[in-house]
Amino acid sequence: MILALFGLNKREVLADAVDDCMKNNPNDPTPCIDLVTKQIADLENAMAPLKSESSDLQAKIKSAKGQISKIELQTKELDNKLIDKEADLEVQKFLMFQRVRKFYINSKKFSPLVLLFSSQGTGNILQQYTWYQSIISQDKNVISTYSTEIGTLNKNKSDLEVQKVKLADLKKSMESRFGFLTVEIKKAEDYKAVLNQKQKDLVAKKLASLNLPTSLGSGTLSCVDDRQIDPGFGSGFAFFTFGIPHHVGLNQYGAYGRAKAGQNYKEILNAYYNNVTIEKKPNINISVQGYGSMSLEQYLLGIYEVPGSWPIEALKAQVIAARSYAVSYTNNGSKEICTTQACQVYKGGNKGGDWEKAVRETEGELLIQNGQAITAWFASTAGGYTYTSGDVGWNNTGWTKRTRDASGDINSFEDLFNKAYDRDSPCFYSAQGYRAEYNKSAWMKPEEVADVVNSILLSQKDPSINSNLLPPDQGGWSMEKVREELRNRGGTPYTSISSVSISWDKGTGHTTQVSLSGNAGSANFDGATFKNYFNSRAPANISIVGPLFNVERR
Repeated sequence: MILALFGLNKREVLADAVDDCMKNNPNDPTPCIDLVTKQIADLENAMAPLKSESSDLQAKIKSAKGQISKIELQTKELDNKLIDKEADLEVQKFLMFQRVRKFYINSKKFSPLVLLFSSQGTGNILQQYTWYQSIISQDKNVISTYSTEIGTLNKNKSDLEVQKVKLADLKKSMESRFGFLTVEIKKAEDYKAVLNQKQKDLVAKKLASLNLPTSLGSGTLSCVDDRQIDPGFGSGFAFFTFGIPHHVGLNQYGAYGRAKAGQNYKEILNAYYNNVTIEKKPNINISVQGYGSMSLEQYLLGIYEVPGSWPIEALKAQVIAARSYAVSYTNNGSKEICTTQACQVYKGGNKGGDWEKAVRETEGELLIQNGQAITAWFASTAGGYTYTSGDVGWNNTGWTKRTRDASGDINSFEDLFNKAYDRDSPCFYSAQGYRAEYNKSAWMKPEEVADVVNSILLSQKDPSINSNLLPPDQGGWSMEKVREELRNRGGTPYTSISSVSISWDKGTGHTTQVSLSGNAGSANFDGATFKNYFNSRAPANISIVGPLFNVERR
C-alpha cells in the first residue's frame, strides 16, 4: 500500500535523501534531478495498482448499488404478489367453506330411504352429489396451490432480504476500502507534487549553472554561434534554442526591434503585457539594498537594464516596466528591493543621457491592472515567442501573455529569423553549454545523440533505473552499459544516429516532436520529453534551455 511504501517516515527519508544530494552536489544538480525523477517513477509505480483497485472498486460499488436497487424492486413486487395471493386464498377458503357447508346440509338428504322415495329420482340426486364433491375437490386443489405459491413467494422474499443484507454489507466494506484508497492516493499525489516542485527547482539550478543572464542588466550578452565552431571530430549534431530564459513579459531585444520599427513605448508595452493600463501615480519612497531609502524616481535613474544608446521608445518601455516592477516588488515601498538580476540591476547615481530623459518623460507612469502596479517581468531575449508566467512554472497572472513576437506571419524558421523583433540578440538562436576538449562547443557526436535516445528508450521500459542515466562523465552508466540494459529489456539500441529533425508549433513557439533515424531504425519523441531526457543525459552542461529548439548538423 502507498501508506506503507510512502508513509510519513518513508517520505521524510526520501526528502532527506534529496536534501543530502543537494548538499553533496552544490555545483551540479544533475544527480539530484535523477534521484527525484526516480522517486517520482517509484511513486507512480506504487500508485498504479491502487488507482486500478480504486477504479475497480468504484465500478463494483456502482454494481452493488444497482443490484440492491433491483432486489428492493423485486421484493416490492413479491410483496404485492403476496398480498394478491393471500387475498385470493382467503376468498377461495370462503367459497370452499360455503360449498362444504351446503354439501354437508345436502348430504343429509342422500340417505338410502330418501333416495328410494325421492320424487326427483335417484339419478338427479346422485348427479348433484357428485358435482358437489367435484367442486369441493377443485377448491382444495386451488387452496393447496395458493398455499404452495405463497410459501414459495415468502421463501423468495426471505432469500432476497438475505441477499440484500449481504450486498449492503459488501457495499459498506467496499466504500470503506474506497475511502481508504482515496485518502492514500491523495497523500501520494500531494507528495508527488512536492517531488515535482523539487525537480523543477533542481532543473532551474542546473539551468542557472549555465550562467545565462536573465536580462541585459549584467551587460552585453555573450552567446556564441556554435555553427561557426569546428569541434574537431567531424560530423555531429548541436541543439539550438531560440532565446534564453525566461520568455515572460517585456522582451528587451524585442522592444529594441519594435522601437526601430517605429512603435512607441505604449505600443511596445501593450505588446508584452495583457489587459493593463498606463497610469500616472504619485512618487513614493522605496528602500534599496545597500543604498537606503530614496524616492522611486531617483532610484530609476540608477537602473542599468538596457544600453542607454537604444532608441528612446525602447528605453521608455523599460523605464515603465522597471518602475512597475519596483512598486509591485516592494509592495508600494513597504519592503526592500535588491540590486541584482534577482530583482533588477541598480548601480546607483544617474545613468544620464537618453535613459535619464526616458525617466523624466514618463515620470510616475505605471502598468496597472485591477488598481495595482503589476510585477512587470522582463528578459533579454524571447526567441520570437513570449509565454505566460504559468507556462514557465510560475504563478499564473492576468498580465502575462503568449505572444508571437514578430512583424508578420511565421511559417518557417527562415520567417522567424527574418521577422522576429528580437532577432538582433546574440542569444536569439544558440546552443548552450560546452566541453573544453571540443573547442568549447556544444557539438555532440552521432553516438552521443544515440546514447540520449537509448536512455529515453531504456527509461520508458524501466523508470526505476533513471538514477543511473546521468551523463557518463558524471557517474552515470556508460554508453555500452545503457545499450546492454536496453537489450536485456527487449529493446534495440542505437550505436549511431544519422539524422535528426523536429516539428514545431508556429503559433505558440514550441518544439512538438523530435524524429531521429539511425542504425536501429526510426524513433519519434514528444518535444518536451526529448528535452527533459536530453538535459539529464547530455554530456557536461550541454542543455536545451527553452520550449522552442532546433537541431543543426555539420
